[in-house]
Amino acid sequence: MKNVTLIKGDGISPEISDSVVKIIEASGVKINWDVQTAGADVAEIEGDPLPKRVIESVLKNKTALKTPVTTPIGKGFRSVNVRLRKELDLYANIRPCKNIEGIKTPFRGVDLVVVRENTEDVYAGIEEKIDEDTMHSIKIITRKASLRIAEYAFEYALKNGRKTVWAVSKANICKLTDGLFLECTREIAKNYPQIEYKEILVDALCMQLVQNPAKFDVLVMPNLYGDIVSDLTAGLIGGLGIAQGANIGTDCAVFEPVHGSAPDIKGKNLANPSALLLCAISMLKHINEFDGAKKIENAFLSVIKEGKILTSDLGGSASTTRFTDEIISKMK
Repeated sequence: MKNVTLIKGDGISPEISDSVVKIIEASGVKINWDVQTAGADVAEIEGDPLPKRVIESVLKNKTALKTPVTTPIGKGFRSVNVRLRKELDLYANIRPCKNIEGIKTPFRGVDLVVVRENTEDVYAGIEEKIDEDTMHSIKIITRKASLRIAEYAFEYALKNGRKTVWAVSKANICKLTDGLFLECTREIAKNYPQIEYKEILVDALCMQLVQNPAKFDVLVMPNLYGDIVSDLTAGLIGGLGIAQGANIGTDCAVFEPVHGSAPDIKGKNLANPSALLLCAISMLKHINEFDGAKKIENAFLSVIKEGKILTSDLGGSASTTRFTDEIISKMK
């Protein structure tokens, strides 16, 4: 039996995590869940939205399934996600983006992966107040981090039968920082002659993603661009409700959906657990539970394709519970 940390956050997190745990149990996969809590509610009780016990649990178990955590906008505590990635050195953020049959979208043939550097850039939140009218945010790009994420992108492409890696930057303006990022990706690309290497500016990428997204394969980029582009790509396949993500480090891996905590529907049994379920499927593959992962994936895709029992954000009217039960029924 595998030990996995389950991090429950705010808003709809308890509902969708209960749904996914129930589906995994129904598949026959045996997991010993080390349940931890984090987020705004925990901060009020323990004084820290990311208590040390959460980090210790992930370090011990090496694998975690994490639900959304509320991050205050413009004030309050620092992002739990950023802290978690930094403290565990989860340097690679992986966000697959592929059309799912049954999800209506204007875009077809989408099958790409955003590989996002996860530890530095302006997204790391290193800021200072110069005076009342001036704030300073520091953009840090290092050779070490850039080489590491570039190598991960090419290795991912190689292992998953991908043909092309695109390096995404704004090196025409950020000549030193993004210039270093490109220098590093070019260096790594030389070691993978079987993978085609291309470069594109991030603004041009955004335009082309909504013109012809099917042309793109693996996209590797610095932290902030990765956060923005991965939400854009989620929109290509139907929205954040089906957008999965993984944070991978040398020793640990944390799988989490892209969407937020949706406090407006908390406790109403309306939340869509699909994104977290897709994360769980990837997590099961990560811990070598391939049969269970395939069983769940097939059941989920069958429910989506039929389109009869879906949550409201997917075009249906089913509750979280009803949607969960329908997926389980397809595994029998």
